[in-house]
Amino acid sequence: MGQTVSLIGLVLAAYPYGDYDKRLVMLTRERGKVTVFAKGARRPNSSLLAVSKPFVFGEFLLYEGRSSFNLMQARVTQYFEELSQDMEAACYGCYFCEIADYYTREANDEAEMLKLLYQSLRALTKKSIPRSLSRCIYELRALVINGECPVDFEKLELSPSALYTLRYITASPLEKLYTFTVSPEVLGEVEGVLRQYRKLYLEGQYKSLEVLRVLSQEKTS
Repeated sequence: MGQTVSLIGLVLAAYPYGDYDKRLVMLTRERGKVTVFAKGARRPNSSLLAVSKPFVFGEFLLYEGRSSFNLMQARVTQYFEELSQDMEAACYGCYFCEIADYYTREANDEAEMLKLLYQSLRALTKKSIPRSLSRCIYELRALVINGECPVDFEKLELSPSALYTLRYITASPLEKLYTFTVSPEVLGEVEGVLRQYRKLYLEGQYKSLEVLRVLSQEKTS
């Protein structure tokens, strides 16, 4: 027999399924990454239409069957509508979700990764923080959480300010991650480090990065 469970989580991705349904990939505090089916969510009058989209964060009431979850209803805390209204911000948000999807697993304790993702999406809505810096912060801290990042930055030829920035990102509380900015010169150094780490640790193709590259080329053309 199945049971009803309530999970705190965020929708990483949503895909069409069948004629009117959706298949959601969600990152949850209690169960890690889970696949959830939202029946009828693609119908215009469905109560699940608004809550079965990427970036939606809240409490989800799910029916847990033998091999899958079905979405019954949700109490949304944050839709992150600002991201959906800004193409570049949406691409960064999708990239952050892709990284979370890459690293997280079902039944794992992914509470810290969920908190990082939520704080990072919030940062994308703030114009005071350069999105390229938000990307570096998110990538580096995601690597740290998943035990894949060397923290001996002294071996790198970097300025004291860049070294301090990297140490701060790896060690500060998640709530404090997006409370600073840096000079363009320091940001360039940090981006250089993350380019190296990306090649070493973040395998795979990320569709959102391709869109970001196109948008960047359009800006400079």
